[in-house]
Amino acid sequence: MRIQQGTKSFRNVSFALFAGGFVTFALLYSLQPLMPEMTAAFDITPTQSSLTLSVTTVSMALTMLFIGSLSDALGRRSIMTASLIAASVISILSAFSPHFPVLLLLRILQGVALAGLPAIAMTYLVEEIDSRSLGYAMGLYISGNSIGGMAGRMISGLLTDWFGWRAAIGGMGAVGLAAALFFFVTIPPSRHFIKQNAKLNRVIPLLWSQCRNPRLLCLYGLGFLLMGSFVTLFNYIGFELTGEPFHLSQSIVGSIFVVYLMGTFSSTWMGRLADRYGRTGVIILALAIILAGAVLTLHPHLGVKIAGLALFAFGFFGGHSIASSWVGLVGDAHKSQANALYLFFYYVGSSVSGTGGGLLYGQLGWIGIVGMIGAYVAISVVLCYFLWYKGKMAVRPS
Repeated sequence: MRIQQGTKSFRNVSFALFAGGFVTFALLYSLQPLMPEMTAAFDITPTQSSLTLSVTTVSMALTMLFIGSLSDALGRRSIMTASLIAASVISILSAFSPHFPVLLLLRILQGVALAGLPAIAMTYLVEEIDSRSLGYAMGLYISGNSIGGMAGRMISGLLTDWFGWRAAIGGMGAVGLAAALFFFVTIPPSRHFIKQNAKLNRVIPLLWSQCRNPRLLCLYGLGFLLMGSFVTLFNYIGFELTGEPFHLSQSIVGSIFVVYLMGTFSSTWMGRLADRYGRTGVIILALAIILAGAVLTLHPHLGVKIAGLALFAFGFFGGHSIASSWVGLVGDAHKSQANALYLFFYYVGSSVSGTGGGLLYGQLGWIGIVGMIGAYVAISVVLCYFLWYKGKMAVRPS
């Protein structure tokens, strides 16, 4: 019998995965608001400082393609626990990095470790939770992800103002270890897991098969462009707000990430709109909101800039929720591989654009960032048209 809502086991699963998702994304993004601090500490450029996030997301994305197959042989619970412990220990070690290349190496290893929980958590839930309770359990897990990403940025900003950026990174690692222990003692053992031999040699052919579907390729492109725009904007907004003419503290800059809460509303609201009016039109609406928010950040008034960030976050989370759910509807077979590839392109977009945007920022300033986002939005609209056109051709009678 699978776990049902209202039982102690359901509460344990929900609390454990909420904590695991919280820490995973808190550790992943905790360095984002600290980039100005590391630029000064290591005497590097803003573009180089962005590598602290980019190398982590790309190593995480690559590992997520394969770690699901590894968990088929070693078990879901053990991989997720090891992931949280290893990522937290690496965070503590990162606080003692003597040089920037050492910090980058540790962040690459941390990305590999962090892949364990997001790549496996949903599979664990599908295996263990009753189908009538699955949607609620998934919602709690995803909320842990989004709140963790927001809190990691805010907490690290506060700790940096009080104790310095090294203490902030080490403190986040200590929080991660505590959460890993809570996760281990709370999450119920897998009862419906069936051990299989790890078939890593089959992963690449299955993934390649998903790249033959042109509609899936459009969705992968959307994931790349959406996340690339999002991370680039928030990578470099800290440099704008801590510099002339605002001179905001790290704690205040970190608190600005509270605009992520806009996504809690927009993802569900736009999802309902997509069900009612169609995904193509609603995702184009989300893209228009993203562009409007980015343009507002060009305004010199601080309040208008923050309103632009909130509007941008509203559009991003709505667009991402539609695109990610669309993948499962478009993929005919091997949906897990289709979803894995979407996440791969999503995080690669974060890495490539997050660092590439720094080159534009160095040459053109903030208008270069907004210009890049405008180009990404334009390409995304073209991809949406192809998605609509290919879908229309697919249902046309022969």
